[in-house]
Amino acid sequence: MLARGILRPALARAELGRAFSCSAQWQQAAGSTSGRELSWPDFFALRKTERRINTGSSVLTAFLTANCAWAYISTVQIDVTQMLFGFDPMVVLVGALFASSGLGYLCGPLMGSAFFRVKHRGQLEGYNHKNRVFLEHIKKNRVDASSQSFSNPLPDYYGEKIGSLQEYRQWLRDCQSHRRKAKEFL
Repeated sequence: MLARGILRPALARAELGRAFSCSAQWQQAAGSTSGRELSWPDFFALRKTERRINTGSSVLTAFLTANCAWAYISTVQIDVTQMLFGFDPMVVLVGALFASSGLGYLCGPLMGSAFFRVKHRGQLEGYNHKNRVFLEHIKKNRVDASSQSFSNPLPDYYGEKIGSLQEYRQWLRDCQSHRRKAKEFL
């Protein structure tokens, strides 16, 4: 490393880079084993809980935004002889009410996922790791969507309905069956 008292820059960078990467790798390995590892049944239970929280918050935010829109619409004075956007004013106002509740429904998972993260703060790191691993398994094992037909529909493409290890194994069997049918009939 030292040649005649002079530090060679290329060697120094290589040595320092290796030293820092090794310590970072050891820190990552130590950090991942120090936390409580989440088992697959616990992961699927948390996944189901997150889905339920998101659905409940979607319904709640849709209800709240519909009520806020109704509170505003009920105070608007409309002239029934004037057209709004080329439509009857009541049709436009009812459409605005439905649009606001739909927008509230779409914003619900933002609140639901924030609530889930706060509620399950201790298990969040393990959950996120298992979720990444699970989604990689889904990407690796899912079937090609171009081979879909009416007689051979796709199994759950994104793995959204998988709620346990048994359902995951059944999903793998369904994907294999779909591949076999697509190969035989094409």
